Amino acid sequence: MLDGRVAVVTGSARGLGRSYARALAAAGAAVVVNDLDADVAEDTVKTITGSGGRAVAEVGAVGGSEMADRLVRRAVEEFGRLDVMVTNAGALRDKTLRNTTDEDFDLVVNSHLRGTFTCGRAAVRQFREQGEGGRLILVGSPAGQRASFGQTAYSASKGAIVAMMRTWAVEHAKMGVTVNAIVPTALTRMVATIPGLGELVAKAEAGEPIPEAARRKGLGSPDDVAPVIVYLASKESDGVTGQAIAAGGDRIALWTHPDEVAEKFHADGWTAKGVADLFAGDYAGQLQDFKPAPLVIEEA
Repeated sequence: MLDGRVAVVTGSARGLGRSYARALAAAGAAVVVNDLDADVAEDTVKTITGSGGRAVAEVGAVGGSEMADRLVRRAVEEFGRLDVMVTNAGALRDKTLRNTTDEDFDLVVNSHLRGTFTCGRAAVRQFREQGEGGRLILVGSPAGQRASFGQTAYSASKGAIVAMMRTWAVEHAKMGVTVNAIVPTALTRMVATIPGLGELVAKAEAGEPIPEAARRKGLGSPDDVAPVIVYLASKESDGVTGQAIAAGGDRIALWTHPDEVAEKFHADGWTAKGVADLFAGDYAGQLQDFKPAPLVIEEA
């Protein structure tokens, strides 16, 4: 499916990123594995090459332009080209607003949002030089789509990434570059502290079957998300761009694009009293739900 294609996957030594890299390689792509941890990155490379795939490791933190350029350059030097950029890397600081420091905020935003920006920009420059299109697969999160208690910086970054994806899809359509965002859910260490999920994460890591009720809610192993990445990296996805795609467990879903849900007009403009009356009246039953989606899993 991906024979002859070359991909970079940031943050791909563990968890979801590792599954993405392995699946891309199994489908025929050559992969540049990126992570901060050199030993784990090399282990992922060995797993891929040991199964007959092609992969190299490029160790370092995403965020700045230098690292983004290094990743693209490594792909071209090792494999001759670049076709796919998957921007998965990023740090996490689980803190409410009043406890989030400047350093916490900068770390999360720099790794997720700025890392996506610089890696996307570097990839597009290479795509333009090659003149054969390309694939940008950005990684969002449910935390960027709905409320996520204690995730100020992470939610801001992931929401911005999906918004940036839509703009990039418009900007690069004429180049044959598709731009989509995956919104993954999986039983990884990142969700182990959420009430009701710790035991499921332990089961998943032990290779035990995941209950059907959990899988139906979109919670499975990281490998359950990877087929969507492979599809978006392939030529078969030529007509799919500008989409936010939820994936996890047995579930694939499309997130709606933001849109207005109600409108009212008042001749010659509004007064504060008129606005108050509007929200107490016509808009009272149309306000959008701000609560997070429940993640409590009930056994079937």
